[in-house]
Amino acid sequence: MIARRTFLKLSALGGAMVAGPSMLRGQQQDSLTGRGETGSLRDPYSVGRPQERATEADNDETIKSIEHRLRCSCGCNLDIFTCRTTDFSCTTSPRLHRQVVALHDSGMNPEQIVQRFVDEYGEQALMAPRPEGFNLAGYLVPGAVILLAASLLGAYLLRRRKVAIAEGPGGSAGVPLPAVPIAGTPEELARLQRALTQDEDL
Repeated sequence: MIARRTFLKLSALGGAMVAGPSMLRGQQQDSLTGRGETGSLRDPYSVGRPQERATEADNDETIKSIEHRLRCSCGCNLDIFTCRTTDFSCTTSPRLHRQVVALHDSGMNPEQIVQRFVDEYGEQALMAPRPEGFNLAGYLVPGAVILLAASLLGAYLLRRRKVAIAEGPGGSAGVPLPAVPIAGTPEELARLQRALTQDEDL
């Protein structure tokens, strides 16, 4: 007979021997190189750059309207708002967003903020060039070319229509139709001539 206390000691020792290797394997798998002691599954930095906390300014309509007018300088050719809300790997648009928020909080109005960006980054900071100076050509020339082309096409079609009406179904205006020879024997032509003469008398 084994004493109760001895049985319990042996059971605990056997359980430790069984659980020990599995616990060691789990610790080795969870402790990846370069991920720290907590392991990659518990490391928030393992999934990429942590996002900043959202604030009320992130969705403020005034801030959004300003950022829609300003281009992100990361090379994506998107405005600041679109870039920071779609490309989460970009580090430039969040920085520009913080700059817009800081200028807005300092009391600047939207036009002053846009002008500050132009002063700092140049005209390329704008999504669309201002309609002044040489930039007016970019706004006016395409529309003028389209209107001119439409006017010329309309005048050409109108002239063609007038010519077609003047010519009528017979051909060109003022040009007589060629005579069509009538085939038949002299007797048939004489009868036809007499019939036409009789119709004229009637």
